Amino acid sequence: MDPTKSPFSLFDGIFDKLGSLQPPRWMQDEAQHRLVLLLNHVLQQEPEAMSRLARQKSRIALLQWRKFTLRLQATPAGLLDIAPEGQVPDLTLTITEESPLSLAQAALRGDKPAVRIEGDVQFAAEINWLVDHVRWDLEEDLARIIGDTPAHYVGSAARRVAEALRGFVARRGAPDASAAATAAAAPMPGDRPTH
Repeated sequence: MDPTKSPFSLFDGIFDKLGSLQPPRWMQDEAQHRLVLLLNHVLQQEPEAMSRLARQKSRIALLQWRKFTLRLQATPAGLLDIAPEGQVPDLTLTITEESPLSLAQAALRGDKPAVRIEGDVQFAAEINWLVDHVRWDLEEDLARIIGDTPAHYVGSAARRVAEALRGFVARRGAPDASAAATAAAAPMPGDRPTH
């Protein structure tokens, strides 16, 4: 194996091949419902986030990447639910980067992916606030299950792995990481402001 080649590059080709396959509808529904449960668990740890979402009740956000879509609706309780099919979304967020490898590299650098935004500006501002301010404290959740000390060790190990991956990406990732970060942050044609 080429030592300068990213270990993630293999996944790009595999993902492209698997991307043409469509999982059964029941599997998609189950994955989406589990994702909503996780998002709501994280939201419940941040009262301000729930308050902001409650003000957006009944609004629908459509998230898209490649063939994958997720329609989320803000509830009166300030949580999220799967939106009913057929309703027009108030906000559409489309991740424009097609490559799973490039998305993973951007995430490891701490960059947000390039997103095309269409729809309600106020709803977009609230979603942007959630993305910027709500964080999942995995270590705290683990502590409830396995205790403080083991959770701290798992959290420390996860942080070391993440730092090692970030270092790898910085050393061997995109040839010009600053140009890639600038391009990811640049607005796309047709973007609407989020503030």
